[in-house]
Amino acid sequence: MKLNKKGFTLIELLVVIAIIGLLSTLAVVSLNNARSKARDAKRVSDIKQIQTSLELYFNDNNAYPVSAAGTTLGGTGAGTLSSTNGFSDTAAGTTYMNLIPSNSSPGGASYIYTSVDGSTYSITFVLEGRAGELAPGSRTANPRGIQ
Repeated sequence: MKLNKKGFTLIELLVVIAIIGLLSTLAVVSLNNARSKARDAKRVSDIKQIQTSLELYFNDNNAYPVSAAGTTLGGTGAGTLSSTNGFSDTAAGTTYMNLIPSNSSPGGASYIYTSVDGSTYSITFVLEGRAGELAPGSRTANPRGIQ
């Protein structure tokens, strides 16, 4: 008697499951890397938008908003940028930035703005990985650009 067996053996099924598991692990790792790069790209974009708003503020007021102690941008007390209130939760006068962005979580750190005398400013932020020419780690933005 000849038996006609149709189907897969246990070994074949285990090999297929192992291959699918390996491919899904690689996909998840690649996705996490892409998410990290996207957050860093957003951080750089946010800083450039804030810099543009600060330059508009400077053109109208001949100084940058003064904040010697350091202001956490996008947080309580620094949600907008306007001509009368500078960085504040409420805008008054000309509004340069209605909603100041905050750091993308997870990773990185809050955007910290400082300006001692209004003649220049510094914004510190942290990148998780390489973003274009910028190396990972703590970065500083000022009127000359991002370093």
